[in-house]
Amino acid sequence: MSFNLRSLPMDKDATIDRITAQGELGRRIRDMGLVPGMTLKVIGKAPLRDPVALRIGGSTISLRNSEADYIEVEAL
Repeated sequence: MSFNLRSLPMDKDATIDRITAQGELGRRIRDMGLVPGMTLKVIGKAPLRDPVALRIGGSTISLRNSEADYIEVEAL
């Protein structure tokens, strides 16, 4: 069962199932290395829950919730 990345709890591993963003936003997400099959973990959320910090391999990236809504993940 997949759900959007915004819903993923802290410290929970997941794999990217699909990215629904199109155009410039879709390209930006893919350029950050977020592609289907990639494993990630939410390692931090700002006080107002936006943005979220993700651990992908040995890197940490930050995404706005408006971007995370276009990434569907499946919990491991």
